[in-house]
Amino acid sequence: MRNEMKALVKAKPEQGLWMEHRPVPEIGPDDVLIRINKTGICGTDIHIWNWDEWAAKTVPVPLVTGHEFAGEIVELGRNVEGLALGQRCSGEGHLIGKLSRQSRAGKFHLDPATRGIGVNEQGAFAEYLRLPAFNVVPLPDAIDDEIGAILDPLGNAVHTALSFDLIGEDVLITGAGPIGIMAAAVARHVGARHVVITDVNQARLDLAAEVADVVPVNVTQTDLKSVIGDLKMKQGFDVGMEMSGNQAALDQIIEAMTMGGRIAMLGIPPGKSPVDWSRIVFKAITIKGVYGREIFETWYKMIAMLENGLDVRRVITHRFKVDEFEAGFAAMRSGLSGKVVLDWR
Repeated sequence: MRNEMKALVKAKPEQGLWMEHRPVPEIGPDDVLIRINKTGICGTDIHIWNWDEWAAKTVPVPLVTGHEFAGEIVELGRNVEGLALGQRCSGEGHLIGKLSRQSRAGKFHLDPATRGIGVNEQGAFAEYLRLPAFNVVPLPDAIDDEIGAILDPLGNAVHTALSFDLIGEDVLITGAGPIGIMAAAVARHVGARHVVITDVNQARLDLAAEVADVVPVNVTQTDLKSVIGDLKMKQGFDVGMEMSGNQAALDQIIEAMTMGGRIAMLGIPPGKSPVDWSRIVFKAITIKGVYGREIFETWYKMIAMLENGLDVRRVITHRFKVDEFEAGFAAMRSGLSGKVVLDWR
């Protein structure tokens, strides 16, 4: 194994990422070293590339970015048990503390001391990644590295989709980005009756229709009320998933819910968002905020679904060698892509 590796680094507090040579990470007794095979580009990585206000406040410079990955274990810390050299894996990118009430109760995804690889700590856009063995998720043979590299965002979709019972329910998803599309596929896989997904981006709505059995609705052209009528829903949707972070979409999903409807929110509206709370109260709507993945229940369930027929591969629309990373980021920044995967092999 070499002493140096290629890595995509946020080297300067300005737009862009830079390919650099960095030392291969040294692991501790409870860590593993993973040779990265493939990585996915996330919306968070676009924020870091653009160096927007959030990134400038959050990301230390310099930093190896990236947090969606698949690879294989090439070194084990002396205390690591249950893992093996050469084992294929992905991993949970949220590094948790061990002292909070939440962690001590096993609710690891709620730990307030959580730090993210590629955001706060050195990340996966590199030939090698150091990761606590606790965070490693072994990959079965049925899940190849390309799908393994997008398990992190798929986990966001699964966590959101499984927040409420979907069997036989009518579901509205606002936001046809890759995570919204994967959430739609999950909803259909677990038995939702109707799944409607809305956006203003026709290319992404077309992709949603390719990936899953859904009703895509361009809200600049079609009134959602007419869709409710066409699908013969008496009152509205039972379950909503807000995936866009758009204020108009949040207003729309609240209006489209039936009495007693339930909404899972993964999208983050910018700044402070005005909300008509009377509509939420008088419709008895339940709203749940969703952050990351339930560690490790979400991983267990999404791997089980992938092994039993859930197919999200078509959400990957672009594949590049890592030396072509600028083209990969351009595809993501265009707003016309699905998932973009970089090959590090």
